Amino acid sequence: AFVAAAASRPRLLQSRCTQSYHAARRLRQRFRSACKLRPSLGSRRSAMKLVVALALPAAALRPVKVTMSAAQNRRAFVIGGTAAAAAAATKANAYSLPDLPYAYDALEPSIDAATMKFHHDKHHATYVAGINGKLDEKDQPPIADLMKIAKDKGYNNAGGGVYNHDMFWQAMAPKGKGGAPSAALAAAIDKSFGSMDKMKEEWEALAAPASTFGSGWVWLYVKGKDLKMGNTPNQDNPLMKGANVEGIPILGIDVWEHAYYLKYQNRRPEYVKAFWDVVNWNQVSAWYDDALAGKAPQF
Repeated sequence: AFVAAAASRPRLLQSRCTQSYHAARRLRQRFRSACKLRPSLGSRRSAMKLVVALALPAAALRPVKVTMSAAQNRRAFVIGGTAAAAAAATKANAYSLPDLPYAYDALEPSIDAATMKFHHDKHHATYVAGINGKLDEKDQPPIADLMKIAKDKGYNNAGGGVYNHDMFWQAMAPKGKGGAPSAALAAAIDKSFGSMDKMKEEWEALAAPASTFGSGWVWLYVKGKDLKMGNTPNQDNPLMKGANVEGIPILGIDVWEHAYYLKYQNRRPEYVKAFWDVVNWNQVSAWYDDALAGKAPQF
């Protein structure tokens, strides 16, 4: 098949045999001559085999070993925004799109599969591609460390979008599998908010459009030894120096419309309330313990 194709497409012969374009054209001309002078060979294919065998050293016809770097083999990617993220992630140390820790439909009915797929494969992937495009491969620290300077450097939207979503997926689990707050976290919630129910009420009020207008996030975060709640616009988060709330986040909810609109349309409060059914309290409790020791969630 290669020989037959090469007869009409010298560029193909060039790429396979590492010959220049003009050398391939000359080879094609020799092939045509061979067809006229050697009709007894029986076919154009036989003539082409003869010309190639005479024109090229044996080494040129050997298969070429192709290898992939560790970064290129980091993960398979999906169509659309994920392809852009994966292309950018072939650089050394580039950020990459993580797999979801569960199936797209695992959080239903709180969050539908279509939203999860679009949110992860398109929106998160776009943030990954965006921050990789802004940073030279030599200047890509762990994403948590990048957050400290994100606002000063103008990385808060692309970089914050990566960190916030990395955290968001892990902060959720299928209904019934996320456990309950640890004793230490439950005590901190009671101390800061009065009770779990009162904390949820305050959270839902802060996540409402009147309080977090447009796009943003609502957070539980640790400042010093205290558990606090706050919101940030766009993709800002409490790790960023200069954010309107600063500390170590342990739980966040995305209230951008792309996080809920396919299922809830303009009914954001329903989405916020349903979120409690899929919170991964096991993970949040571990992050709380780390935050007390001054360590932010790492991805």
